[in-house]
Amino acid sequence: MSSSLFISDLHLSEATAQIEQSLYRFLEEKGDVNRLFLLGDIFEAWIGDDDDSALANRFADAMKKLADRGTTIYFMRGNRDFLVGENYLKQFGAELLGDTAEVSVAGEPALLMHGDLLCTDDVDYMAFRALAHNPDWQAEMLAKTLSERREIATHLRALSKEAASNKAEDIMDVNQDTVATTVQDHQVTRLIHGHTHRPFDHKNVLSQGSGRRLVLGDWGALGWHIVADEGGLTLESFELSDL
Repeated sequence: MSSSLFISDLHLSEATAQIEQSLYRFLEEKGDVNRLFLLGDIFEAWIGDDDDSALANRFADAMKKLADRGTTIYFMRGNRDFLVGENYLKQFGAELLGDTAEVSVAGEPALLMHGDLLCTDDVDYMAFRALAHNPDWQAEMLAKTLSERREIATHLRALSKEAASNKAEDIMDVNQDTVATTVQDHQVTRLIHGHTHRPFDHKNVLSQGSGRRLVLGDWGALGWHIVADEGGLTLESFELSDL
């Protein structure tokens, strides 16, 4: 039976050892999986493919073992790990996806996104995103030393947390009109994303009462994932302490 897994928002760092090890055990226990889609914010921060941290090496080794068992791995950048590139992913044979990707899921076309592009009410974030995705800005950032980039990443995370604490909850969620327009523009009826940390299986996301939007949750006390197989498409969670 063909099966696919979708995961996002692990926010891995050296401070998330339990989440990291739970991920590896979870993937081991899942057994044969045809496709694994990593939909952004897998890392709390990414300073460039030349990162020599132990975490970067451990993750690459674990994904390489999974790929060697026959799983095809796809990686989509999030707002935390938008500097992940081909040089890192080729260590475990993963395919880099763009900001949107249309794939067949459980026999039907679906649109994959990290989810931040749907949060159009958060104008401050959208402005920063445009800056951070500018090739000149990225080139300037990657030209700095690893030590300098780590300091900048720490500073940016602190600013992000402070900004989030001062924003209304609905501003940081998706804009429903943006969702409907995005789904219609891509001519799909299924949308899978993360980013908002609000896991839910939304029905009837289109104006005519059709469509489905599945939102992945962030990993903490629970590990969230979506399973797609011949039986359909299901949002699931488990307690990390159970592994």
